Amino acid sequence: MPVNRPQYSRLLLIDREIRAMKYPNCTIIAREHEVTPRTISRDIEYMKLMLDAPIEYDTARRGYYYSEPGFHLPSIEIRESEFFTICIAQKALEQYQGTPIYEKLSSVFKKIQSLLPDTIRVNTSWIDTHYTFLRESGVPVDPAIWESVALSLRDSREIKILYHVPGGKPSTRSVRPYHIANYRGQWYLVGYCCMRKEIRTFAVSRIKKAEPTETRYDIPGDFDFNEYMGSHFGIIRDTKEYRVRVRFFPDVAPYIRERVWHESQNITEEKNGGLVLTFMTNSLKEVRSWVLSYGASAVVLKPEMLAKEIKRELRTSLGNYTP
Repeated sequence: MPVNRPQYSRLLLIDREIRAMKYPNCTIIAREHEVTPRTISRDIEYMKLMLDAPIEYDTARRGYYYSEPGFHLPSIEIRESEFFTICIAQKALEQYQGTPIYEKLSSVFKKIQSLLPDTIRVNTSWIDTHYTFLRESGVPVDPAIWESVALSLRDSREIKILYHVPGGKPSTRSVRPYHIANYRGQWYLVGYCCMRKEIRTFAVSRIKKAEPTETRYDIPGDFDFNEYMGSHFGIIRDTKEYRVRVRFFPDVAPYIRERVWHESQNITEEKNGGLVLTFMTNSLKEVRSWVLSYGASAVVLKPEMLAKEIKRELRTSLGNYTP
């Protein structure tokens, strides 16, 4: 069905008249647009409730005005093809259901749709039928924890958290948030840990309590998230660089060949249809899990320590299946 939205031209007119300090009322605007005053009244209520317009009524002047003089409605010019892209993006948002940002982003999309001019009328029902974004397994985050972390980052306020590392005991520490990142359905907070005296990465889902403090801080001017992560392969990082070479046999080579696994990767084709993938990384933990997912179709050539770890892992795994 077409997107349901008020007449955009009426909203723009109301906005212009109010900003011009003409103190328009429903009767005057309705007469110009040849609609009923009740329709204009609904438009004004919509502007108040959905667009956060600070509209007030002046009984002396018998008209409306903005209680915040600098306010004005955003003006959106958009083509039908661009609106289609917005609809696809909104559909893609479904994979983030259950995360703290889903409801807020959904609200933003609805506001964008409501501000589009009437010339944009697209039947969007077929998008639900023909486009699907499969969700990755996600880790639930307490909305209250998310809000505290996000506000601390926004306001540059130190936050006191109760953090629970799997297999360990919860610990209380003060953190200065620098960055928030999402990786494979998990949200991570990167910040300066006052207890460890260094920048650390925290899984937001493992934060059991979060309380912003009054302590202010400045993010170092030389901090850059991409530089901090370096040549990572996943979310885990370290300071040492490793040159990784993995041979993939012909049965899985097409799947390796069609994707970009790392920005530094290089592929060497082999005569039998297999390939060798080479890249640099500063952490081997997630590389190990990735190689193991290909079973007997992948062999680590370098570094030797990674090959030994995988051998040990496979022996242990095989032992779990013996009588």
